[in-house]
Amino acid sequence: MDVVSDAISAVHLGHPRFDRVGMDGSWCARLDPYDGAGFHVVLKGSCWLRTDGGTIAFLNVGDAVLLPHGTGHVIADSPGDPEKARSFERWLATPEPRRHGATELLCGRYRLDCSRMHPLMTELPDVVHLPSRVGTHLELRAAIDLLAGELDEVRPGSSIALPNLLDLLLVYMIRAWMTQTTSGAWPSALGDPVTAAALRAMHAQPAAPWTIDRLAAEAGVSRPTLARRFTALVGRPPMGYLTWWRVIRAASLLRDTKDTLAAIAERVGYGSPYALSHAFEREFGTTPGRYREIVRSGASPAPTAASGRRPVDRRA
Repeated sequence: MDVVSDAISAVHLGHPRFDRVGMDGSWCARLDPYDGAGFHVVLKGSCWLRTDGGTIAFLNVGDAVLLPHGTGHVIADSPGDPEKARSFERWLATPEPRRHGATELLCGRYRLDCSRMHPLMTELPDVVHLPSRVGTHLELRAAIDLLAGELDEVRPGSSIALPNLLDLLLVYMIRAWMTQTTSGAWPSALGDPVTAAALRAMHAQPAAPWTIDRLAAEAGVSRPTLARRFTALVGRPPMGYLTWWRVIRAASLLRDTKDTLAAIAERVGYGSPYALSHAFEREFGTTPGRYREIVRSGASPAPTAASGRRPVDRRA
């Protein structure tokens, strides 16, 4: 897979939760911090969003907003006093939200394993606001239109279409952010032909016997040039990144497959289960076997150095 797909797949868990709500008059709801990513799409009307950190955004019809780090926030009809907000879950249980209203929102959450966030994901700001403007983010606009159509009418296959469209929405929101940001390190890394070529090679074949010379040849530059450009943009040297990514891939395979440690070691480029175990424990602070037990139990292991996120026990 490509780097962005790998970055999302490494942390994505199950299908997102979502609610369609319609409101009239005065309303104000709070969503608490969440170990994952929140999102809102304005299907009709407009509203205000205020994060716990003080970011305020006006959301108009067609706008999409992603809160990639699960930041607590308030959505309301006005930018008034957030202290008056009611819990979103309790608010949904009242007669006030309806399917239709002057303002209609699609509100949801993506479950993410924040213990092994790819740096591309951790670099996302607390709020990614993607306003609806003619001629911009055409794929995102198309996904929103398809979602609105599926929500307006129950159709054959909707139970498959909706969650998959929501997963596609996440990809398009991240892609849109990458095209509009001017300061992100990872958009710059993927926009640099030398660095991007080395990243594509490592992600396409993580188990290949890569050396700095082979990666430089893949990128069409000298070894010093690759090392300099890659390290400046990615934040670690090429072989250091490769070691880290192989362990992250191993963690995904431990979670998502029943493969033996020997089979996983082979798939990610380690010569033996012992060599993988040593690298894995250095990165995750626990053995592969213990890690598999933890994630299969529904809990989240301690975060990696790349994420810096606190674990959340999802059994609660």
